[in-house]
Amino acid sequence: MKSEHDKIKRLRKKVKKLKRKLAEAVKPASGPAVSPLAPKDGFPKLPTIAGVRFCAASAGVKYANRKDVMLAEASAGSTVAGVFTRSSTRAAPVLDCQAKLARLKGPATGKVGIVVNSGNANAFTGKAGLKSVAAVTAAAADVLGTSPDLVFSASTGVIGQPLPHDRIITRLQTMVQDLSADKVDEAARAIMTTDTFPKGASATCEIGGKKVKIAGFAKGSGMIAPDMATMLVYIFTDAAIDQPVLQEVLSDLTGPTFNAITVDGDTSTSDALLLVATGKAGNPPITSVDAAGPFRDALHKVMLELAHLVIRDGEGATKFIEVAVTGAESDAAAHTVGLAIANSPLVKTAFAGEDPNWGRIVMAVGKSGEFADRDSLTIHFGDILVAEKGWVSPDYHEELGANYMKNADLKVSVDLGVGEGSATVWTCDLTHQYITINADYRS
Repeated sequence: MKSEHDKIKRLRKKVKKLKRKLAEAVKPASGPAVSPLAPKDGFPKLPTIAGVRFCAASAGVKYANRKDVMLAEASAGSTVAGVFTRSSTRAAPVLDCQAKLARLKGPATGKVGIVVNSGNANAFTGKAGLKSVAAVTAAAADVLGTSPDLVFSASTGVIGQPLPHDRIITRLQTMVQDLSADKVDEAARAIMTTDTFPKGASATCEIGGKKVKIAGFAKGSGMIAPDMATMLVYIFTDAAIDQPVLQEVLSDLTGPTFNAITVDGDTSTSDALLLVATGKAGNPPITSVDAAGPFRDALHKVMLELAHLVIRDGEGATKFIEVAVTGAESDAAAHTVGLAIANSPLVKTAFAGEDPNWGRIVMAVGKSGEFADRDSLTIHFGDILVAEKGWVSPDYHEELGANYMKNADLKVSVDLGVGEGSATVWTCDLTHQYITINADYRS
């Protein structure tokens, strides 16, 4: 009996090994189908940011014949801000970045480096993970001619597997020769995991008569939920801005952007958002939050667009859904209600099936834990009034909702009627493809 059990166990291992080899052989070449919600024009033409260069290469971290390492370089004197996951099982690169940013309160005294790999998250890897981070950042610092304290790293992919950092270090030694201000698209592609398209956004503003540019890119498709939405974001600007101001503006804008999106309600171990300002625009330095108005507005535009692109690339997504909650006791209460709706599997599967099941919205409001008055509750699908005064609207007909659900972009509006609080969150539907992607993620 035992020998039969061992035989079956060995066969299962062989099947798993064959599946992994097949995935390595096929996936890099074919890749997943591009999300139906992806921008029709592909990756945008982002403006070059003075003082910033990029490159990407294939290190074979997980897959063969696929660029999986990104290196970015920003000029000396740059200021850096960051926001990271608050997961209690944060990955080694996140811990390292947080420690370095805590020490970096002013302009960088040397070049700033960012090195990112996909295919392996270097999370839950113990002391070995920290050693890998130290080895990679030291190697990147060496090729860039800067201090390891000014090199920030990130890893994204499978959790709990040692990072083969020697492969990355070997590639870094030659990557530096390929750095270019025009290779941001390559960098954006190199950090993708289950993403089906690279995500980029840009904006400009005027400060003191000088044009200021902001450009950034992101990866994210699954394990997306607030705190911060597995998601990596890198934004660069040529604005001259003091580091404390840069950090305060970034932290403040994270709430209504990256912390207002959810694909599956799971918070990653590896989420990181870095914002680097080179100061090359020649604008009068921004030294206070009050003086950061135009810059803040432009940065908000970039962050919100990137956040929306993450949702549009949600694993298996076919619907982009905005959930707007008003009339709550507070903005925080509205946010909680919005997430209760956006994270409900019953709500998300109804949208996937194009079923206008507004009863599930009522359910999600009720389970949120926030105060709501049944007889004051109002629900809209787009411009269609669905329910009011504790009952379905007399003007609502099922075919109206069913026709609306056929749209790719949908909006659910809920007014609780108990206060002035409001919030908006964004999500996507939940389809069988999400299960397919994640059931085979480690294969």
